[in-house]
Amino acid sequence: MTELMSIPGHIDPVPVPRPQAPAEGGRVNLIGLSKVQIRAALSEAGLDEKQAKLRAKQLWHQIYNRGATDFAAMSDIAKPQRAWLAECFAIERPEVVVEQVSTDGTRKWLLRTHDGHDFEMVFIPDADRGTLCVSSQVGCTLNCRFCHTGTMRLVRNLEPGEIVGQVMLARDSLGEWPPSAAEQQSNYDPEGRMLSNIVMMGMGEPLYNFDAVRDALKIVMDGDGLGLSRRRITLSTSGVVPMMARAGEEIGVNLAVSLHAVTKEVRDEIVPLNRKYGIEELLEACAAYPGANNARRITFEYVMLKGKNDSDADARELVRLIRKYKLPAKVNLIPFNPWPGADYECSDEERIRRFSEIVFEAGISAPIRRPRGRDIMAACGQLKSAAEKKSRAELDRIAAEKQAALA
Repeated sequence: MTELMSIPGHIDPVPVPRPQAPAEGGRVNLIGLSKVQIRAALSEAGLDEKQAKLRAKQLWHQIYNRGATDFAAMSDIAKPQRAWLAECFAIERPEVVVEQVSTDGTRKWLLRTHDGHDFEMVFIPDADRGTLCVSSQVGCTLNCRFCHTGTMRLVRNLEPGEIVGQVMLARDSLGEWPPSAAEQQSNYDPEGRMLSNIVMMGMGEPLYNFDAVRDALKIVMDGDGLGLSRRRITLSTSGVVPMMARAGEEIGVNLAVSLHAVTKEVRDEIVPLNRKYGIEELLEACAAYPGANNARRITFEYVMLKGKNDSDADARELVRLIRKYKLPAKVNLIPFNPWPGADYECSDEERIRRFSEIVFEAGISAPIRRPRGRDIMAACGQLKSAAEKKSRAELDRIAAEKQAALA
């Protein structure tokens, strides 16, 4: 197990570069490495420059375009070299401990890192899209009062391979890798995949793990690899203001901001980061976000808490703030998803509807998000490593039973 990182509450964590962890037997895990890094790893292992360049291109295609999990299946590489690659390198995704499916089709996976830490990801299918909610940290440092994940300590940042690996695992589970040349179907259409969108909205604050999130998303967006358009990727932040412009410049995906309140008093309470970067400062950063326009609006996430942030006055103040900063914005109204020990209740349906109407009447889109996956604790704000709710032995037993059922 890795040591816990000592980072108090809403204080900025000090970013500590984390080298790619070796796979079993000291092998280098290629998942999470860029094209340049794969080429360098091959050179360091003994290939000459020309061979390293060729093999890096082949490996990149096999791993990120074909979804290969075994060097032995890479038919475009000579057998002797496949054996050598297997001795020196690995293609390891995070371990799947448990996969759950909600009555509404939402899926949640409990995943385990190479050093024994558990985290979660969620897939939400809709009629015309499927969204994967990806985690960036094991635990979280922000302590948002309404969020179950916020009750965890931050254990550590996820590595690029552990972030990319979530997308790859979802494609594994959904069967959405392109067919091989031998299996090629003329009607195969990558635009028809269930997994069409990604949100960095799982466990953790992405902008407190900036380098790993950036490097992972570059792999996800690479046209020769996972090939997901940046317009289909959203990064959600609770408001780490100093990193927002850099995120726009270096990653360039859509921005979502966990706003959740319109007054300093309430936001200080439910999103403690507000004590460091206040609402006005946060909205100024939103106004300056590179690439934000009416075609790429900033999304404000707003969880509806009964008697706390859901009044008509709150709705009108939200409109005023958006207009003041001339923000190209939409507002996602999120009914509060309960979890054991929560201090809040969800606003009444009529109250949420009225809040939405006030914002809509001002010309700002304010849809009410339908709760998904509540029955398996997969809804927004409910993610928390099941390792804190079940013993490791029990999780191992569940995984073993699942394997036996599939055999």
